Amino acid sequence: MNLIQAILMGIVQGLSEFLPISSSAHLVFTSNFYKVFKGIEIVQHSNEEVFFDIMVHLGTLIAVLIFFRKDIAEILKAMWHALKTKDWSDKKAKLGLYIALGTVITVALALPIKDIAEKLVYSPSIVGILLFITGFVLLASEYMSKHFTAKRENVDIKTSILIGLAQGLAALPGFSRSGWTIATGLFFGLDRVTAARYSFLLSIPIILGASMVYPLVKIDIHEAMTYNWTAIIAGTIISGVVGYLCIKYFMKFISKFSLAIFGWYCILAGAGAFVFFKIYG
Repeated sequence: MNLIQAILMGIVQGLSEFLPISSSAHLVFTSNFYKVFKGIEIVQHSNEEVFFDIMVHLGTLIAVLIFFRKDIAEILKAMWHALKTKDWSDKKAKLGLYIALGTVITVALALPIKDIAEKLVYSPSIVGILLFITGFVLLASEYMSKHFTAKRENVDIKTSILIGLAQGLAALPGFSRSGWTIATGLFFGLDRVTAARYSFLLSIPIILGASMVYPLVKIDIHEAMTYNWTAIIAGTIISGVVGYLCIKYFMKFISKFSLAIFGWYCILAGAGAFVFFKIYG
């Protein structure tokens, strides 16, 4: 992977990790578009490519940690106090428990479908279908939230379980992690800002575990010394900066506007990708 490719992939990762448009789908589309037009495999699934993927996820992880640093500190402080006093009535302490519960449920569902998810990397047309479905889910959640669901600002145990299941399904490229988790929150009564905040907080252990810790145990340190570190570092920094800006402006956006624009985007992008890769794939 050269510097230009790394910058491109870093931008795509930063833009799509936190917006409800599926980062995995856009990485699949980007690599396959590059292959069609340039005849080059931008992602070759070598050890270096796997390591690069880990590092751009590190960039987006740092972005969410910085943006939600106050929330994270309050949750950890409340949980520590609850552990000492055995009193879990505090809302922040409960939220920490719900995040832990949602993470366990996510892992339990995501691991069995991991092999399917990896195979879909080579099937961009199918990923397009899944992105289309994501768009429909976003539109449906907005409709339900607007017309049928009472709004609330607190996550409960039922919602945390369902959002954890939604996040597990999002292991499949095309099923947007943030899209499915926010939509599930809307389906079950959360307002947009609360659903998005919980979605981003829930992403932290998943990005850390699924995208970094698991692959890192397989990395050969001696081989890593031969990697193109200029490209890797550039991609990591760019994914982090772009990711932070996306979180910042996305949170402002959803406080005033619906997710419909993202739903329609996913529908159009998914349908377009399906047709394109059926013809040229």
